Amino acid sequence: MKLRVRGNSIRLRLLRGEVAEFAANGTLRETVNFGAANLTYILQVADDGGDLSAKFADNQIVVSVPTAMAREWTETESVGLAGEQKFADGEFLKILVEKDFVCLDRIADEDNQDAYPNTSHKC
Repeated sequence: MKLRVRGNSIRLRLLRGEVAEFAANGTLRETVNFGAANLTYILQVADDGGDLSAKFADNQIVVSVPTAMAREWTETESVGLAGEQKFADGEFLKILVEKDFVCLDRIADEDNQDAYPNTSHKC
């Protein structure tokens, strides 16, 4: 699972095997080791029926996907899930979770082996 952060937005991209694991277990986790500290990012199914959401605490980013939305995304050709989490101060966080496609610009990329087929999009 790849994490991209830019401004007030986060994006998770999952390979085919990761989508299958998320569908089967309801969670997926990656950790980046910075030596003195780790950053963990987690994608999980939320049974609350709410919206796509994210939180950050204890060096963990947790992105929660409502059960029905997760099922629809993992069981269909749907490419991505998008949402905005609004805060009391008027700011918001854009959240995107998407399937990772073969990169046509970097054919030798090791992620291409488990990526979704791509016939028309560049990375």
